[in-house]
Amino acid sequence: MLSELTHDTFAKELGSRFELDWGAAAPLVLELVEATAANPSSVGSRRTPFSLLFRGPRQPALPQRIYPLEHERLGRLEIFIVPLGPEGDRMRYEAVFT
Repeated sequence: MLSELTHDTFAKELGSRFELDWGAAAPLVLELVEATAANPSSVGSRRTPFSLLFRGPRQPALPQRIYPLEHERLGRLEIFIVPLGPEGDRMRYEAVFT
């Protein structure tokens, strides 16, 4: 299923909440704040590469790895999330799809 998701799939969900299961009693809530399409990597590729930017609480700052995220319309997704660092009182995370 993850391979079928596109930039447009996530662009429709900007501002929505994703609950990240990080092994604690309560999920960490991330907000999808940006979906950026990139130039196609090669002719005939199945989808245009894109990246997602999430914001969440500054603490805990999670390490990069694959996390299960739950979304009310997209369901459960397992996404590789990379911390980009803090921005004010929030932490930024990125996911890249090729």
